[in-house]
Amino acid sequence: MSKDMKYLVLENYIGGKFVPCSKLMDSFDPSTGEIYCKVPDSGPEEVDAAVRAAKEAFPDWSAKSPAERAKVLNKLADLIEARLEEFAQAESKDQGKTITFARNVDIPRSAYNFRFFASSVLHHTNDCSTMDHMGCLNYTVRCPVGVAGLISPWNLPLYLLTWKIAPAVATGNTVVAKPSEMTSVTAWMMCQLLEEAGFPPGVVNMVFGTGPRAGDALVSHPDVPLISFTGSTATARLITERSAPHCKRLSLELGGKNPAVIFADADMDQSISTTVRSSFSNQGEICLCTSRIFVERSIYPEFLTRFVEAVRLWKTGVPSDPSNDNGALISKEHLQKVKGYVALALAEGAHVHCGEGVDNLTLPQHNADGYFMLPTVISGVKDSSALMQEEIFGPVTCVTPFDEEEEVISRANGVRYGLSATVWSRDVARVHRVARKLQAGLVWTNCWLVRDLNLPFGGMKNSGIGREGGKDSYHFFTEVKVITIKH
Repeated sequence: MSKDMKYLVLENYIGGKFVPCSKLMDSFDPSTGEIYCKVPDSGPEEVDAAVRAAKEAFPDWSAKSPAERAKVLNKLADLIEARLEEFAQAESKDQGKTITFARNVDIPRSAYNFRFFASSVLHHTNDCSTMDHMGCLNYTVRCPVGVAGLISPWNLPLYLLTWKIAPAVATGNTVVAKPSEMTSVTAWMMCQLLEEAGFPPGVVNMVFGTGPRAGDALVSHPDVPLISFTGSTATARLITERSAPHCKRLSLELGGKNPAVIFADADMDQSISTTVRSSFSNQGEICLCTSRIFVERSIYPEFLTRFVEAVRLWKTGVPSDPSNDNGALISKEHLQKVKGYVALALAEGAHVHCGEGVDNLTLPQHNADGYFMLPTVISGVKDSSALMQEEIFGPVTCVTPFDEEEEVISRANGVRYGLSATVWSRDVARVHRVARKLQAGLVWTNCWLVRDLNLPFGGMKNSGIGREGGKDSYHFFTEVKVITIKH
């Protein structure tokens, strides 16, 4: 671990070796607002070196059997789990999330991603058909594509990075990955384990840097035939444009403006406790978080009162305190953006019930300049407002009443996003009916964030293109070929 004065200095990982970068940029501790890390500001030269290394490693890695590759993935999972606390501490410090969330969610899931795809890659089957009248047998095989370009976001850094790396390498591809420049530390730490896990040089390459420099060089590189990206819809448009001349295969997992629909017959206690969690987990910095809550009018006053009371019990504070539910937001700029939506709500005549501008947050002196914000509940917002239309990606949610089932379906669908939704009702026919009509890639009923990794993950409309998960990731990271045998 190299040090520059008091700062941790990261290096790119290319061809099985750590490579210093001539240009560095600052990375901040969100809980203090202080610089604590220097991250490579990589550009086309570094990306090209990584692509060459990945391309060179591809023939041997793709020739290994799925079982051989699975053994390496499982070993890496073992190594991450053995260092779970070290990774959790680093993720919490780097991203601002609570140590509890990092320990219980981020790092365990990161290791499990490797285990899951190590197993699932062994169990896919191919298609076969016979044409006896012509004496022919047809069957399919799936082949790895080549060098995969992987770009992951800052909200669940190692969790979402490994969600991409694991299926890519399990299916025989080699990768060049670019984590967010704001949360690069755990990716760098994982690179320290790759050789011990058994990854040959060049199979996994990590290039740190910004989207406009490193990201752009990666998505436009002619030797990278597929790109998997998780992030904003605006960035996805740029990726689509830059990759179009090369006809690249794209998987784009983008933003959400996720509704919760709460009918009068819902379990009030369960819907409140779960909707608090779905609105504010990880500071609201999850693409699946609830930001629009539609409540049937007959229970709206009681729900709103009890919901606000429950939100006030959701503790915000220093990420290292295990008793806190929320830590700090990712950056000063993002904090200002999220607070700007609350200011807009007030300007539009909405009512802020708790949180920003209403309640006081007491922090230790050392954290006074950190990027903290209390969970905030707003009512009286029009459906046309930016608060109901745009992805805020922070601890802000809006609550509004509805009268009829068809009305709320129309309103829930009345945004350009379609990632996820939740429906709360004891009426089995209703939850099936409403779930089918909601324009969302995932619909949870009477629960939230229950995930079977075998099933597709992704959104409709501006929430993305493609799906990820067991079979879907297998199909994305492989090319299908039909072979016909005349006998």
